[in-house]
Amino acid sequence: MTFEIIFCQGRIADRSPGAIEGAAKTARALQELTGLPPRSVGTPSPPRQDDWSSSLPEATGTLTELQSEVADIFRRGHRPLMAMNTCSASLATLPVVARVHPEATILWIDAHGDFNTPQTTGSGYLGGMVLAAVCGLWESGLGQGVDPARVVIAGARDIDPAEAELLRQAGVCVLSPEKTDPDSIISIIGDRAVWIHVDWDSLEPGFVPAAYAVPNGLLPETLRTIFEKIPADQIIGVELAEFESSSDGEKDATSLRFLMDAISPLLGSR
Repeated sequence: MTFEIIFCQGRIADRSPGAIEGAAKTARALQELTGLPPRSVGTPSPPRQDDWSSSLPEATGTLTELQSEVADIFRRGHRPLMAMNTCSASLATLPVVARVHPEATILWIDAHGDFNTPQTTGSGYLGGMVLAAVCGLWESGLGQGVDPARVVIAGARDIDPAEAELLRQAGVCVLSPEKTDPDSIISIIGDRAVWIHVDWDSLEPGFVPAAYAVPNGLLPETLRTIFEKIPADQIIGVELAEFESSSDGEKDATSLRFLMDAISPLLGSR
């Protein structure tokens, strides 16, 4: 199946200045790697330190358009390849995945659990509540349907106590960086379809800039080795989030090389 590249340019709870441009740069790098033309969704607006209760309504137009694009890609028999500014964009994508591929494993590679609810969030950040919403713990207005028993959070190391309890109760599989390796991932996925989400704060800081970097993360070569092991015909879509662009073009180009090398096995470059 062919990939179709979509990149998000509308603010979806962005609190940092580089994520929207980071999604655009990621899309251009994906175009260079695959030869596929990217399509953009949304119109940029400045970052703000606001609460989910205001950032979610503001982003509804972008999220609805993004959701429609993903559904159309699946209807064409293709696979979405997403460059996202924030994890919050997955509020749109994952309900579509759950509807079209209810059997799929969601491989969520992230330093954070993103399983807070309006009742447990300390920061009010929408991106920290995504998986809880799509798994039905709170209502975002974008849909639900993801079975938490089919979610694997890999590389996790910054999870709030209340969030950890919700993850335990829901039966989500959470892997620390030490336990995130090819054999573990393949044994969990089995022969099922897999939707792959990569938040770049899953990596050890210093390789790919991310707004919410956390020490003691995964190495790019670990990600690449994992992706080399996942059979290509099981991959139904890929989303890449939270590349924080800077004013240093040379630094960003180096980071994008790390990024593209890590994910290239998912795109047929094995």
